[in-house]
Amino acid sequence: MPKGFSLHVGLNSVDPQHYSGWSGDLLACEADAEDMELIAKSLRYDNISTLLTSNATIDNFVNEVKKAASSLESGDIFFLSYSGHGSQVPDRQNDEADGFDETWCFYDGQFLDDELYSLFHLFKEDVRVIVLSDSCHSGSMTRAKYYGLDDFSNIDPVNNITYRFVPLGIKNRTYEKNKSFFVEKKSPMNERNANEIKCTVKLISGCQDNQLSADGAFNGLFTATLLSVWKNGLFEGNYQQFHRKIVDAMPPDQTPNLLDIGKSNSTFDNQKPFVI
Repeated sequence: MPKGFSLHVGLNSVDPQHYSGWSGDLLACEADAEDMELIAKSLRYDNISTLLTSNATIDNFVNEVKKAASSLESGDIFFLSYSGHGSQVPDRQNDEADGFDETWCFYDGQFLDDELYSLFHLFKEDVRVIVLSDSCHSGSMTRAKYYGLDDFSNIDPVNNITYRFVPLGIKNRTYEKNKSFFVEKKSPMNERNANEIKCTVKLISGCQDNQLSADGAFNGLFTATLLSVWKNGLFEGNYQQFHRKIVDAMPPDQTPNLLDIGKSNSTFDNQKPFVI
């Protein structure tokens, strides 16, 4: 029988010492992680790990992913969810068309999309990986202005919405303060091409690259919508149908994305989401 491992990350704040005095307080990210954990439990995953706020460090995250990669075999599944701030830093590998790498903001620092791709290379052939990311992958002033935000706020005071992105001023100061942190990072995309991933990675993100993901009182908007479509496991369609139902229920300024990388797997495509 296939095995299921899952890892759920939720950060309601980050360490101000790393992020230039900014704690990035959010309300619902820990709850998002706990609700994804409940899905894994309901489907009887063999190993379930949850990292919340101060425990959601880069080392803890990498160690959990490596543990899953070493344990899972062909046909097994790894369910990874992240809920927290997303940001961008200057691309040092010259592999991003817009000149920026997207990041997840862990408690003690940012984790590049290149580094995440590198971790996927550790998984064996035909392992299924489903990733949910309820975070923003924007950080430019233009996008912030579009949402009525200023340089130092991720709150829209008119609509009382908090967005899961790092304000431009904080993003720039944090990068300058910790530049050596990024310079010292390896260049995994130069060492291995993403097309060489042997597993199949399916991402459903909370928004497009040029959009923001909204926080909420109980769940992030994307996670809350996903849970309403999931209906405690009553949803019976495949991943594409699941994604379409979520998109249809979301506002036009936040459109979840569905992206596949690695080895194609039609069996995975046609399965009910998250099933072992």
